[in-house]
Amino acid sequence: MRLPFFFIALLFAADSIAQPFMLPKLPYAYTAYAPNIDAQTMEIHLTKHHQAYVNNLNKAIKGTAFESLSLEEILLTLPANGADAIRNNAGGHYNHSLFWEILAPKSNQGPCGESLTEAIKASFSTVDSLKKVIFSAAMSRFGSGWAWLMLTPNGELRVVSSANQDNPIMNFSVERGIPILGIDVWEHAYYLNYQNRRADYLTAVWDLVNWSVVSQKYDAAKSNTNLRSRLNSTKKNKKKGQ
Repeated sequence: MRLPFFFIALLFAADSIAQPFMLPKLPYAYTAYAPNIDAQTMEIHLTKHHQAYVNNLNKAIKGTAFESLSLEEILLTLPANGADAIRNNAGGHYNHSLFWEILAPKSNQGPCGESLTEAIKASFSTVDSLKKVIFSAAMSRFGSGWAWLMLTPNGELRVVSSANQDNPIMNFSVERGIPILGIDVWEHAYYLNYQNRRADYLTAVWDLVNWSVVSQKYDAAKSNTNLRSRLNSTKKNKKKGQ
């Protein structure tokens, strides 16, 4: 017996309500990132690993106070202990979504904006110097994690790294800030092509960074005074409690 079309539509609608977070689409074809990152790695990374974070996040928040919150709000209000499933999967979804946005093949990359260029000069002198700092942060991260270029609550650029799927927005992070560039150093991001050669992967993925998008994220973070104020307020409260 075939279901009427409107019943099928209702089923899909109900599923979309039960699954508030969805897997984003890559801006380009899987093959477009090669040879820096092979197509198979891109496909598995998105449709297996990232999809798992999305699915598990939706399950973890169901029936909780986090179910009605935005992804950013979840990260800002997570408790330090007792919510590992939400912490790991919300972080995984946020981190990977940013990662896909800042990557592009050479032919589709735009230049670094003037405001970000000046900020990089002020904090790191040159882009090459920034690259070395990010490379060091990524290489020194033991095990799985991320290297970040972030805007601090005080409006300065800083490079930090985090373990697993943590990031600087999270309520309990020691160094707070708004990420504008993130490099994934989990082995699933590169192992098929680079095996244990993390350094080779970091060199290759750097050439995929779309500075036009990173610049847009910098400008957006700089103008997001509300979020920067919240990050700064949380940081001050932590210091008082120490």
